[in-house]
Amino acid sequence: MYWTLELATHLEDAPWPATRDELIDFAIRSGAPMEVVENLGDLPEDDTPYESIDEIWPDYPSKEDFLFNEDEY
Repeated sequence: MYWTLELATHLEDAPWPATRDELIDFAIRSGAPMEVVENLGDLPEDDTPYESIDEIWPDYPSKEDFLFNEDEY
């Protein structure tokens, strides 16, 4: 399983919290690339809901990780 920013952006509007199967269904319905569906398929098969993309990809960058100050623009 590998994640990139481009792939992870397809889950930004996912209905959090969501289970693995709900995320796979969302990815298919929203037209996400097959890599997203395959990555979600690699998650454990249980009914534990994920609260955010951070639980799926712990290294997901947050706004604080970028050196962009929104207040300046």
